[in-house]
Amino acid sequence: MAKMINKTLVLTYIYLLIYILLSSGVILYNKWVLSPKYFNFPLPITLTMIHMGFSGFVAFLLIRVFKVVSPVKMTFEIYVTCVVPISAFFASSLWFGNTAYLHISVAFIQMLKALMPVATFLMAVVCGTDKARCDVFMNMVLVSVGVVVSSYGEINFNVIGTVYQVMGIFAEALRLVLTQVLLQKKGLTLNPVTSLYYIAPCSFVFLSLPWYVLEKPNIDVTQIQFNFWIFFSNALCALALNFSIFLVIGRTGAVTIRVAGVLKDWILIALSTVIFPESTITGLNITGYAIALCGVVMYNYIKIKDVKAIPPSTDSLPDRITKDWKEKNSSDGGSPRGLELNDEEAPLITSRLSHIGRTQLGTHTAV
Repeated sequence: MAKMINKTLVLTYIYLLIYILLSSGVILYNKWVLSPKYFNFPLPITLTMIHMGFSGFVAFLLIRVFKVVSPVKMTFEIYVTCVVPISAFFASSLWFGNTAYLHISVAFIQMLKALMPVATFLMAVVCGTDKARCDVFMNMVLVSVGVVVSSYGEINFNVIGTVYQVMGIFAEALRLVLTQVLLQKKGLTLNPVTSLYYIAPCSFVFLSLPWYVLEKPNIDVTQIQFNFWIFFSNALCALALNFSIFLVIGRTGAVTIRVAGVLKDWILIALSTVIFPESTITGLNITGYAIALCGVVMYNYIKIKDVKAIPPSTDSLPDRITKDWKEKNSSDGGSPRGLELNDEEAPLITSRLSHIGRTQLGTHTAV
């Protein structure tokens, strides 16, 4: 029995390590590819479209060709009312988040991402999925003050990059809330593969509009280097990130996920200063980020306490979701494949996890 527990614990830590490495790696890789100082591919929309095209293609192969995963029953009405709006905000969050890499450092972007709980809470209150509460509001104020202090201490502060990143955060927050509202309303359940199958192509189409206006006229084929293996490995890492989060949430609880998210942010900030020496961190940066993190930790504690206040079930949250997914697949005649979760390049997340694991796992954004 002890050996079984140790084996499970080891596997859990391995999955957490894989998630942290992939999540950090995708962000650093994107920064390296986009930065004019390094690979010099300053086309964030094009890079995001490559990710979406690759993810959609792999999902198509797994569902339609190799039939590894069973498709869900998707009606035109559900696609138009659920998938399309979610895809629009998902595409926007990726576009804004990746564009920010051209103007500000990875370290500062991670500090700004501490605003994610604030944005999510505000969008949830506006959309009616959460109630305005004094305790949560005070945490949001603390987070906001921390981010302002951190921004004030940023040596290479750039207004354009900051605006893009904040817009990406709010687009992602609205996507999360819409996902909860729309999927809960329609009772739609998607796993990581089927979510990519439906969301990625639609996001690709949305991204093609700003690409045609903003990037196509400025593309000079003679000056832009295109290395197949660079873009293939970059897109592959983004795809692998989806599945790593699937493994993490399936094996860990809310507390572990949030701690892993905070740990990943600190590791990413430290790594970015090593890989990109031009990224300078000041004492005021760290002080502001620490203040913001205190607010984030307190917010996480409140949300976890809220979840624990819900009448307990005999199954754990991952077990319940897995059970629901198995039952749904059985009724559809398919085999169970797992549950639906995501992070920076992950289009959908189940509404039952949206207030538990996503705030720290989904920072974006940018991937």
